[in-house]
Amino acid sequence: MQTAMSLPMTLPTPVSAGSIEDYIQAVNRIALLSAEDERALATRLREKNDLEAASQLVLSHLRLVVSIARGYLGYGLAHADLIQEGNIGLMKAVKRFDPARGVRLVSFAIHWIKAEIHEHILRNWRLVKVATTKAQRKLFFNLRSMKPGLAPLTAVEIRRIATTLKVKPEEVTEMETRLAGREVAFEADDNDEDAAYAPVHYLAADPDAEPSRVLEAEEDHKVESAGLHSALAALDPRSRRIVEARWLKEKDGATLHDLAAEFKVSAERIRQIEAKAMEKMRKAMQSAGREKRALSAPAAA
Repeated sequence: MQTAMSLPMTLPTPVSAGSIEDYIQAVNRIALLSAEDERALATRLREKNDLEAASQLVLSHLRLVVSIARGYLGYGLAHADLIQEGNIGLMKAVKRFDPARGVRLVSFAIHWIKAEIHEHILRNWRLVKVATTKAQRKLFFNLRSMKPGLAPLTAVEIRRIATTLKVKPEEVTEMETRLAGREVAFEADDNDEDAAYAPVHYLAADPDAEPSRVLEAEEDHKVESAGLHSALAALDPRSRRIVEARWLKEKDGATLHDLAAEFKVSAERIRQIEAKAMEKMRKAMQSAGREKRALSAPAAA
């Protein structure tokens, strides 16, 4: 709760679904502030950094967060989590609120509360990035309310929504499909009659896709690339040219005769230079590999 600013008291927190009703009842009992009291508290906060004033401003608007968060329950995320994120937005709003502008805190805070909840939903909704542009985000959060009913959208309705939100009709169709999708638990509950058919039983794990192995493979590739560049740099210009022309082209590598004509020597001489250069590079890359393993090995106890 103290992410946006340090408050000198503990705010009510909806720590679990079971306590959410108690939390809502608690925040609804907190008295609302008059315009005069709100202005005085906000002035104290801005001029004197009075954190007790900040606490009173936050507490008196917690019910606003509950009300806004309730509107986002259709995305399958916990109400308590939505409220928590909204409370962070509220505290950011309190910190930035300027009473001299002549608007009430409630009007100013709505934007910050919604922004935090939106970001939370986009980060967590099915763990899939569903909206990458401003227009797509607008589509994501408005499509449900713009649908005339529960039935799938017709072609006319898709075009109308696309025109209104300034997105492509195909994007409307795709977003409707995603929002209509049903989430499936990876592991079924023990009491579930269909537990034997849960994805955990038929989705095989790919050991090479394990994050630690992916990172290790990426690191090995970086080391090998660095070693290759270092080994090439150690060669004389003619040897480097031969190796690059023969082995480092994606297609149509040069032949021994091509390079023999270029350097005006025999093809056998080019083969000898190539063999010597490759052996030198092999030793250099082996040395780089040993250094890498030595650096990554755990220190002796």
